Amino acid sequence: MNFIYISPNFPENHRFFCQHLRENGVTVLGIGDCPYDELHPELKAALTEYYKVSSLERYDEVYRAVAFFIHRYGRIDYLESNNEYWLEQDAQLRQDFHITTGFLPEDMPHVKCKSLMKERYLAAGIPVALHHMADDKAGCLKFIEQVGYPVIVKPDNGVGAVGTFRINNEADLNAFFTFKDDQRYIMEECIDGLTVSYDAIVNGNGEPLLEAGNVTLESIMDMVNEKRSCETLIRNRLPDALQNMGRAALEAFGVRKRMVHFEFFCLNRDQRIGKKGDFVALEVNMRPCGGILPTMINYAYSTDIYKIWADMICFDDSAKPIGQQQFCAYAGRRKERSYVMSYEDVIRAYSDHIVEADRVDPVLATDMGDFMFIAIFPTYDEVTAFYQRVLEERQ
Repeated sequence: MNFIYISPNFPENHRFFCQHLRENGVTVLGIGDCPYDELHPELKAALTEYYKVSSLERYDEVYRAVAFFIHRYGRIDYLESNNEYWLEQDAQLRQDFHITTGFLPEDMPHVKCKSLMKERYLAAGIPVALHHMADDKAGCLKFIEQVGYPVIVKPDNGVGAVGTFRINNEADLNAFFTFKDDQRYIMEECIDGLTVSYDAIVNGNGEPLLEAGNVTLESIMDMVNEKRSCETLIRNRLPDALQNMGRAALEAFGVRKRMVHFEFFCLNRDQRIGKKGDFVALEVNMRPCGGILPTMINYAYSTDIYKIWADMICFDDSAKPIGQQQFCAYAGRRKERSYVMSYEDVIRAYSDHIVEADRVDPVLATDMGDFMFIAIFPTYDEVTAFYQRVLEERQ
């Protein structure tokens, strides 16, 4: 099997996908803009060959790289980046080189545009926030008359929480239209809820081989815009209602042979859209959860999702077991903030629980904080106490 992995070096933990493919006997061919000498030694060992381009943004260069690999190794069975930013380019490359495993350009609108995702969620019987395309002020004001302030605006085709804003009044609306660029923006009613996820590795029949989920205890939008500390955890188990919604969404979006990250709100209170504790669709991401979260699933479930994914690609199944299930907590600190506990204090206090403590890659720091502590706990009460202590700020 020949597998082209786009940007195998970023995020850094994606080398584990490549390693397990190689262990399964796959010819792993990397394309990236990182110099070969700067690749992690384990990634170098996993790649059969690496083709450096000056920029992955330059489609002509990436196209030539794929053509070179086909000339050298023959038919390509898979081409994948597992990265939200490159999904559309991945799809175009598959179409141009007749690679039939994976999404094609015609599939992209419903998996990249937030407004169109809602159609598939609704088809699955999953509630979604009311929305309006924010093309002109008059139309936005009419929508706001219907749902009231505040409203949320964000790029219809965007990555993460970048460019997402809460509009509380008409002055904010005027400021948005002053800022607004040529992107299409979607305006939504504001949902008061925690951001939660349904994560799954899905086989060729659309059946999940592994299911997990995270909870972000602060608004992602506020964490990014106000540079708040980051509190994210992997659940020890999925609630039944969320699991059922996730599986319904897999079917509605026709997911096959992928790892996915579907986001929902869990309502903090009764609202127009549902009762406290209900789940409401937010958006789909047809790739693994971001940053360190895949590794956190490993810690929480005592497993190896990188191997399960590689086994799914190669064998459409995996014998890798799930072990003891606990909570895995991520505490992300900001360099702009001063904390009561020093690094050394945290390590001493939680030496039996911390599994990683390190700086965050600057590319991911906007969402995840500049420095992270990752710890595992058997109970949610212990997670709560961990966040309170580790993220307490000096007054």
